[in-house]
Amino acid sequence: MLTGANRSDETRAALLPAFFRLHALDECGSTNDVAKQLAAEGAPEGTLVWAKRQHAGRGRRGRAWSSEPGNLACSLILRPGLPPGQAALTSFVAAVAVGEAVSALVPGRVTLKWPNDVLVEGAKISGILLESEAGRGQSVDWLVLGVGINVRHFPEEALYPATALLAAGADVTVDQVLVAYAGAVQSWYHRFVTQGFAPIRAAWLNAAQGLGGPVTVRLHDETFTGRLIDMDEGGVLLVDTGGAIRRVTAGDVFFPSGGN
Repeated sequence: MLTGANRSDETRAALLPAFFRLHALDECGSTNDVAKQLAAEGAPEGTLVWAKRQHAGRGRRGRAWSSEPGNLACSLILRPGLPPGQAALTSFVAAVAVGEAVSALVPGRVTLKWPNDVLVEGAKISGILLESEAGRGQSVDWLVLGVGINVRHFPEEALYPATALLAAGADVTVDQVLVAYAGAVQSWYHRFVTQGFAPIRAAWLNAAQGLGGPVTVRLHDETFTGRLIDMDEGGVLLVDTGGAIRRVTAGDVFFPSGGN
Protein backbone atom coordinates (compact mmCIF):
# COMPACT_ATOMS: atom_id res chain seq x y z
CA MET A 1 0.00 0.00 0.00
CA LEU A 2 1.16 3.54 -0.75
CA THR A 3 0.71 6.79 1.12
CA GLY A 4 2.59 10.03 0.62
CA ALA A 5 4.24 11.43 -2.47
CA ASN A 6 2.26 10.51 -5.58
CA ARG A 7 0.87 7.65 -7.59
CA SER A 8 4.12 7.28 -9.53
CA ASP A 9 5.45 5.43 -6.47
CA GLU A 10 2.83 2.67 -6.76
CA THR A 11 5.20 0.45 -8.75
CA ARG A 12 7.83 0.75 -6.03
CA ALA A 13 5.27 -0.04 -3.33
CA ALA A 14 4.04 -3.09 -5.27
CA LEU A 15 7.56 -4.55 -5.26
CA LEU A 16 7.66 -4.61 -1.45
CA PRO A 17 6.37 -7.53 0.63
CA ALA A 18 2.80 -7.16 1.89
CA PHE A 19 4.11 -6.38 5.39
CA PHE A 20 5.11 -2.87 4.28
CA ARG A 21 3.05 0.28 3.86
CA LEU A 22 5.17 2.74 1.88
CA HIS A 23 5.09 6.43 2.79
CA ALA A 24 7.14 8.05 0.01
CA LEU A 25 8.53 11.59 0.13
CA ASP A 26 10.59 13.67 -2.27
CA GLU A 27 12.47 15.32 0.58
CA CYS A 28 12.44 15.62 4.35
CA GLY A 29 14.66 16.61 7.24
CA SER A 30 14.76 13.16 8.82
CA THR A 31 12.83 10.04 7.86
CA ASN A 32 13.06 8.99 11.52
CA ASP A 33 11.29 12.17 12.62
CA VAL A 34 8.52 11.65 10.07
CA ALA A 35 8.14 8.01 11.13
CA LYS A 36 8.07 8.93 14.82
CA GLN A 37 5.23 11.35 14.20
CA LEU A 38 3.31 8.76 12.20
CA ALA A 39 3.91 6.14 14.92
CA ALA A 40 2.63 8.51 17.62
CA GLU A 41 -0.48 9.05 15.49
CA GLY A 42 -1.10 5.31 15.38
CA ALA A 43 0.49 4.24 12.09
CA PRO A 44 0.61 0.45 11.84
CA GLU A 45 3.66 -1.77 12.08
CA GLY A 46 5.28 -2.04 8.67
CA THR A 47 4.87 1.64 7.78
CA LEU A 48 8.03 2.49 5.85
CA VAL A 49 9.00 6.13 5.37
CA TRP A 50 11.29 6.60 2.36
CA ALA A 51 12.69 9.89 1.08
CA LYS A 52 14.62 10.65 -2.10
CA ARG A 53 16.62 13.21 -0.14
CA GLN A 54 17.18 13.60 3.60
CA HIS A 55 18.98 16.77 4.72
CA ALA A 56 18.90 16.60 8.53
CA GLY A 57 19.29 12.94 9.39
CA ARG A 58 20.98 11.62 12.51
CA GLY A 59 23.32 8.74 13.13
CA ARG A 60 24.29 6.92 16.28
CA ARG A 61 25.30 9.15 19.24
CA GLY A 62 23.87 12.24 17.57
CA ARG A 63 26.18 12.28 14.56
CA ALA A 64 24.90 13.86 11.37
CA TRP A 65 23.82 11.57 8.55
CA SER A 66 22.88 13.29 5.30
CA SER A 67 21.48 11.45 2.31
CA GLU A 68 21.67 12.92 -1.16
CA PRO A 69 19.52 11.75 -4.08
CA GLY A 70 20.83 8.38 -5.19
CA ASN A 71 21.32 7.02 -1.67
CA LEU A 72 18.73 5.15 0.40
CA ALA A 73 17.18 6.74 3.50
CA CYS A 74 14.22 5.00 5.11
CA SER A 75 12.63 4.44 8.52
CA LEU A 76 10.43 1.52 9.50
CA ILE A 77 7.77 1.55 12.23
CA LEU A 78 7.74 -1.63 14.32
CA ARG A 79 5.58 -2.67 17.25
CA PRO A 80 7.24 -5.81 18.67
CA GLY A 81 5.58 -5.68 22.10
CA LEU A 82 8.90 -6.16 23.90
CA PRO A 83 10.47 -4.55 26.99
CA PRO A 84 12.92 -1.73 26.16
CA GLY A 85 16.05 -3.82 26.72
CA GLN A 86 14.95 -6.55 24.34
CA ALA A 87 13.49 -4.10 21.84
CA ALA A 88 16.87 -2.36 21.62
CA LEU A 89 18.31 -5.53 20.09
CA THR A 90 16.36 -4.71 16.94
CA SER A 91 19.36 -2.63 15.85
CA PHE A 92 21.27 -5.89 15.39
CA VAL A 93 18.34 -7.23 13.35
CA ALA A 94 18.81 -4.26 11.03
CA ALA A 95 22.57 -4.78 10.79
CA VAL A 96 22.16 -8.43 9.85
CA ALA A 97 19.45 -7.54 7.32
CA VAL A 98 21.46 -4.75 5.70
CA GLY A 99 24.50 -7.04 5.61
CA GLU A 100 22.50 -9.75 3.86
CA ALA A 101 21.05 -7.31 1.34
CA VAL A 102 24.44 -5.74 0.57
CA SER A 103 26.13 -9.16 0.31
CA ALA A 104 23.72 -10.07 -2.48
CA LEU A 105 24.75 -6.98 -4.45
CA VAL A 106 28.51 -6.50 -4.13
CA PRO A 107 31.41 -8.81 -4.99
CA GLY A 108 33.48 -7.76 -1.96
CA ARG A 109 33.50 -9.14 1.58
CA VAL A 110 30.73 -7.79 3.82
CA THR A 111 31.23 -7.76 7.58
CA LEU A 112 29.52 -6.32 10.64
CA LYS A 113 31.18 -4.03 13.18
CA TRP A 114 29.70 -3.62 16.64
CA PRO A 115 27.15 -2.47 17.31
CA ASN A 116 25.45 -2.08 13.95
CA ASP A 117 27.85 -0.91 11.24
CA VAL A 118 27.91 -2.75 7.91
CA LEU A 119 31.28 -2.77 6.14
CA VAL A 120 32.35 -3.67 2.62
CA GLU A 121 36.05 -4.55 2.50
CA GLY A 122 36.45 -2.68 5.78
CA ALA A 123 34.66 0.54 4.75
CA LYS A 124 31.32 1.63 6.21
CA ILE A 125 28.38 1.54 3.81
CA SER A 126 25.37 2.15 6.04
CA GLY A 127 24.05 3.85 9.15
CA ILE A 128 21.40 2.57 11.55
CA LEU A 129 19.47 4.53 14.17
CA LEU A 130 16.86 2.97 16.47
CA GLU A 131 14.44 5.19 18.40
CA SER A 132 11.48 4.18 20.54
CA GLU A 133 8.57 5.34 22.67
CA ALA A 134 7.86 3.74 26.02
CA GLY A 135 4.42 2.21 26.45
CA ARG A 136 2.16 2.37 29.48
CA GLY A 137 3.03 -1.20 30.47
CA GLN A 138 6.30 -3.11 30.37
CA SER A 139 6.71 -2.94 26.60
CA VAL A 140 7.66 -0.20 24.16
CA ASP A 141 4.77 1.33 22.27
CA TRP A 142 6.72 1.52 19.01
CA LEU A 143 10.17 1.43 17.47
CA VAL A 144 11.42 3.44 14.54
CA LEU A 145 14.25 1.70 12.73
CA GLY A 146 16.14 4.19 10.57
CA VAL A 147 18.51 2.87 7.90
CA GLY A 148 20.69 4.74 5.45
CA ILE A 149 22.66 2.92 2.75
CA ASN A 150 25.25 4.59 0.54
CA VAL A 151 24.19 3.59 -2.97
CA ARG A 152 25.80 6.19 -5.28
CA HIS A 153 27.60 8.55 -2.89
CA PHE A 154 29.63 8.39 0.33
CA PRO A 155 31.33 10.97 2.58
CA GLU A 156 35.00 11.54 1.80
CA GLU A 157 35.71 12.56 5.39
CA ALA A 158 34.17 10.56 8.23
CA LEU A 159 35.07 8.92 11.54
CA TYR A 160 35.55 5.64 9.67
CA PRO A 161 36.50 4.99 6.03
CA ALA A 162 33.30 4.93 3.96
CA THR A 163 32.17 3.52 0.64
CA ALA A 164 29.07 3.15 -1.52
CA LEU A 165 27.56 0.29 -3.47
CA LEU A 166 28.64 1.87 -6.75
CA ALA A 167 32.25 2.23 -5.57
CA ALA A 168 32.14 -1.37 -4.30
CA GLY A 169 31.16 -2.70 -7.72
CA ALA A 170 27.35 -2.68 -7.61
CA ASP A 171 25.73 -0.37 -10.17
CA VAL A 172 22.19 -0.62 -8.78
CA THR A 173 19.25 1.71 -8.24
CA VAL A 174 17.82 2.88 -4.95
CA ASP A 175 14.67 0.90 -5.76
CA GLN A 176 16.67 -2.32 -6.06
CA VAL A 177 18.40 -1.67 -2.74
CA LEU A 178 15.11 -0.79 -1.03
CA VAL A 179 13.50 -4.02 -2.19
CA ALA A 180 16.53 -6.10 -1.17
CA TYR A 181 16.65 -4.50 2.28
CA ALA A 182 12.89 -4.79 2.82
CA GLY A 183 12.87 -8.50 2.09
CA ALA A 184 15.82 -9.13 4.38
CA VAL A 185 14.59 -7.03 7.31
CA GLN A 186 11.13 -8.59 7.21
CA SER A 187 12.65 -12.08 7.33
CA TRP A 188 15.07 -11.34 10.16
CA TYR A 189 12.53 -9.34 12.17
CA HIS A 190 10.10 -12.27 11.97
CA ARG A 191 12.81 -14.59 13.32
CA PHE A 192 13.55 -12.14 16.10
CA VAL A 193 9.98 -11.82 17.35
CA THR A 194 9.27 -15.58 17.03
CA GLN A 195 12.62 -17.10 18.05
CA GLY A 196 14.30 -14.41 20.12
CA PHE A 197 17.77 -12.95 19.81
CA ALA A 198 19.70 -16.25 19.45
CA PRO A 199 19.49 -16.54 15.61
CA ILE A 200 20.30 -12.84 15.24
CA ARG A 201 23.33 -13.14 17.50
CA ALA A 202 24.55 -16.23 15.61
CA ALA A 203 24.25 -14.46 12.26
CA TRP A 204 25.96 -11.35 13.61
CA LEU A 205 28.89 -13.31 15.03
CA ASN A 206 29.23 -15.25 11.80
CA ALA A 207 29.81 -11.97 9.94
CA ALA A 208 31.61 -10.05 12.71
CA GLN A 209 34.60 -7.95 11.70
CA GLY A 210 37.78 -8.77 13.63
CA LEU A 211 36.36 -11.53 15.84
CA GLY A 212 39.24 -13.13 17.74
CA GLY A 213 41.65 -10.36 16.81
CA PRO A 214 42.97 -7.10 18.26
CA VAL A 215 40.57 -4.22 18.82
CA THR A 216 40.63 -0.72 20.27
CA VAL A 217 37.54 0.51 22.09
CA ARG A 218 36.97 4.22 22.62
CA LEU A 219 34.57 5.07 25.46
CA HIS A 220 33.45 8.55 26.49
CA ASP A 221 36.11 8.71 29.20
CA GLU A 222 38.80 6.20 28.21
CA THR A 223 40.32 4.13 25.41
CA PHE A 224 41.55 0.57 25.83
CA THR A 225 42.80 -2.28 23.68
CA GLY A 226 42.28 -6.00 23.77
CA ARG A 227 41.05 -8.99 21.81
CA LEU A 228 37.46 -9.14 20.58
CA ILE A 229 36.11 -12.47 21.77
CA ASP A 230 32.30 -12.43 21.70
CA MET A 231 28.96 -10.63 21.82
CA ASP A 232 26.65 -11.91 24.54
CA GLU A 233 22.91 -12.61 24.57
CA GLY A 234 22.23 -8.99 25.45
CA GLY A 235 24.22 -7.47 22.58
CA VAL A 236 27.14 -6.56 24.87
CA LEU A 237 30.60 -6.74 23.30
CA LEU A 238 33.18 -8.78 25.22
CA VAL A 239 36.83 -7.80 24.97
CA ASP A 240 39.70 -9.71 26.60
CA THR A 241 42.26 -7.18 27.85
CA GLY A 242 44.66 -9.84 29.10
CA GLY A 243 43.83 -9.36 32.74
CA ALA A 244 40.04 -9.15 32.56
CA ILE A 245 37.04 -9.41 30.26
CA ARG A 246 35.64 -5.95 29.57
CA ARG A 247 31.92 -5.63 28.80
CA VAL A 248 31.21 -2.84 26.32
CA THR A 249 27.66 -1.46 26.19
CA ALA A 250 28.43 1.81 24.39
CA GLY A 251 31.47 3.05 22.52
CA ASP A 252 33.35 3.14 19.23
CA VAL A 253 35.31 0.14 17.98
CA PHE A 254 38.45 0.36 15.85
CA PHE A 255 40.59 -2.34 14.28
CA PRO A 256 44.25 -2.26 13.18
CA SER A 257 45.02 -0.43 9.94
CA GLY A 258 43.13 -1.99 7.06
CA GLY A 259 40.46 -3.47 9.35
CA ASN A 260 38.31 -0.45 10.16
